[in-house]
Order: sequence, then structure tokens, then C-alpha cells
Amino acid sequence: MQNIKEYLTTNKERFINELIEFLKIPSVSADPAFSEDVITASKAVKKSLLDAGCDTVEIYETDGHPIVYGEKIINADLPTILVYGHYDVQPADPIDLWDSPPFEPIIKKTELHPEGAVFARGACDDKGQMYMHVKALEFMVQTNQLPCNVKFMIEGEEEVGSNNLAVFVANNKEKLANDIILISDTGMIANDVPSITTGLRGLSYVEVEVTGPNRDLHSGLYGGAVANPINILTKMIASLHDENNRITIPVFYDKVEELSQKERAEMAKAPFDLEGYQKALHIKTVYGEKGYTTNERNSIRPTLDVNGIWGGYTGEGAKTVIAGKAYAKISMRLVPNQDWHEITELFTAHFEHIAPEGVTVKVTPHHGGQGYVTPIDTIGYKAASKAYETAFGKKPIPQRSGGSIPIVALFEKELKSKTILMGFGLDSDAIHSPNEHFGVWNYLKGIETIPYFYEYFTAMST
Repeated sequence: MQNIKEYLTTNKERFINELIEFLKIPSVSADPAFSEDVITASKAVKKSLLDAGCDTVEIYETDGHPIVYGEKIINADLPTILVYGHYDVQPADPIDLWDSPPFEPIIKKTELHPEGAVFARGACDDKGQMYMHVKALEFMVQTNQLPCNVKFMIEGEEEVGSNNLAVFVANNKEKLANDIILISDTGMIANDVPSITTGLRGLSYVEVEVTGPNRDLHSGLYGGAVANPINILTKMIASLHDENNRITIPVFYDKVEELSQKERAEMAKAPFDLEGYQKALHIKTVYGEKGYTTNERNSIRPTLDVNGIWGGYTGEGAKTVIAGKAYAKISMRLVPNQDWHEITELFTAHFEHIAPEGVTVKVTPHHGGQGYVTPIDTIGYKAASKAYETAFGKKPIPQRSGGSIPIVALFEKELKSKTILMGFGLDSDAIHSPNEHFGVWNYLKGIETIPYFYEYFTAMST
């Protein structure tokens, strides 16, 4: 791929400034207060795709947030790559834990990012990584090196479950027809240890409500005589794991894929600094299911975590009440073969079963998705591996991720296409957390690597 480094050097400041302007848009899909900002972000995506060289770009309205579709078809006989990404971001809460405002991007140097990192909500997940593909297209078009057709599908609801994407995909199969799907919404092991994500966990996300008395009660007059929903909810949640940190929901593990010792040994070859991991998180020790390593616990094993819990009085000072209701949001990360609909039903039945007398329980499913495994013997994987090797000077390590991108399994089902996950973020980039950031080096390295994938995939496919 000719002149990619030169092009990056010439346009580096512009590429960074464009990303910073994009990150200023607070496109929080979960909060209706930001609905206009989400629309503004979709228009920004459309403009960026047109400026980069797409021949046509359209914004498609849905029952939720818009989907942006763009394409550049140079020859119908050539392979077609479909790029997927999302422009919506997680809520920035808690705001007070950010060192700088989440939608006022700044560049700061860090130990892992000596060249600087862009700090802002969405910097890595997924605005920065999605925008790499836009700039990669610009390079290939401007230098007349685009070797195949390209389509873009950029949505605004990934962080809330992609509920309307399935409808769009089902209704536009011909428009979305492709030979491979390319996504950058994952990470890699380290800047000097490139890796390709070959597996994603599925997800079941629910909200639970425990109701006791018909109103908040005086804890002195009623304490000890009336069921306290907060006390009971915490006990119920605590019972969802046993002493070995295994999930106690009946038959929860029945379909869990057990990797062979050989496969686990291959995974273990990936470099991992346990002491550095603990230091970065300010924890004294790691924690999780007995019999598995840290990297196995967060990738090939299912989990159940409370994402939020509330009820009663949480304001300043004291208010001695027994709450009438208590709530929690719970996510379960699932491994291949676990169906998220089935797991949601199992959770609901179990949670209702363990509720004691004196309270009623309501479980509300929010969203979910299936896990996914990418074969490493396909043309797509081989092209991605060669692209990383060219850009980084070493072969990437195949690695399973603990995260979830529910639509990947949907794509294979509806479009009959395999997906390649080329991520350039790091685990330390604090996605979904305060002070999210994305290294400038990583951003530019992604733009450098992606065109090589186009080149090698086209060469291997024709």
C-alpha cells in the first residue's frame, strides 16, 4: 500500500482535529435528553463518509435512532467489504469522576500513550475506532488505491441493544450484501502485541424490582416487623453465586462450551502482567470463578454482575426509612452455545423462585445477544493477520474477548457473512468508565492497518 505513512504524516493533525470535533457531540443513545445530539452525530457521520469518498450516503430513520448507510462501488465483480460501527456512546455518569469534561476532548500523555491520548466519552468506543475506517477510505480514494467495493453501516443504538438494527438488516439484505464484514469495536493485547478478536460473549441484561410495603415506612416503627425490600434484594443477589463464584441458577452451565486444555494452553501464551493488571485497577488481588485464570474468566466463562442497585433514601444526611421498593440492573455475559433468550428465562424463573414471602418480584428483560466465534482459517482472518503483520512487524495473536457485540451473530444469520474484528484499543482505555480515552498512536495505526486488509482480502478472494 503506497504512501500510507506519508499520507498519515501529512494529514495527522487534521485527522486528530476531525475526531475531536466528532467527540464533542454528546450522542448518548440511552438518555432521551440527548436525542437531538444523536441526530446531529448521524449527520456528522454522513458528511464524513461523503467527504471521504462514498458515492452515496443516506440516513435511514428507525423507531429509535438513525442508521447511516454509505457505499462506494467501483466494480460489481470485485469483493465487497461491509464496515459496521456505531456513533452512539455510553452515558458519561458519574461526571464528577472525570478529570476533564467528557464532551470537551483533550489530549494528554500517559504511561501507555507517550504520544498522547484523546480523553472523551466515545473516544475508543466506538467513535475513534469507527472514524479510522472513514479516514482509511479517504486515503484509498485520494491515492486511487481502493481495491474493492466498500459499504458502511453506522448505527446509533449499539449501546442500548441495537433493537432497530435487526429490522433494518432484514429489510435491506440486498443493499447490505457483502463478502466480509469488518468491525473495529474491540481491542488488542498491547501496542507491541497486536491481536485479533476471535470470540465475543453473548449478553442478557435485565432489571429486577422487589416490592414490600405499599410505601416507605418509618424504620423505627416498622423495622423488624415488615420485610425490607433492600435487605431482601441484597440477600437474593448474594445467593446468585456460590463459594467458588459459580452462578447458582439451575442448568445455567448446561450448554457452556468447555475448552480443551490444549486450547487453554494456546490462550495462555498471550502475554499478561498480573501485577500490572492489579496495579492499574488498584486492587490487591484478582477475583472470580475457581479453577480459571483471569484471562479465562473474562473471556471464555459466563458471568453475572450487578450493574446498579438502588432504593430508599440516598440523599444527604439521614432519613430512617424502610423502602417500599428496591431495584437492580443485572447483566450476564454468555459464551457460545448459551442462548440469551433461554438464559433470561432461566434467570427470571430462578429469581422469582428464591423470593421470600413478604415481597413480590418483577424481572424486566432489557436486551441481549448471542455470542460469536470467528474461525481463524478463513480468507478474512488470514487477510487481517497479514495486515497486522505488515503494519506492526509481527503476527497478531488470536484472542477471545469478554465483551459483547450482539449484532455480529445477527449479521451471520441474516447476511450469511463472516465478521472480522480488528480492534485497536487497549483494555486500559476505560471504555464505559470515566476518563475514557484512545491513544493517538492507536488511532493512526488503525488508519494505517485497515487499507492493508482491503488489499490482502481482495488479492486472496480473486
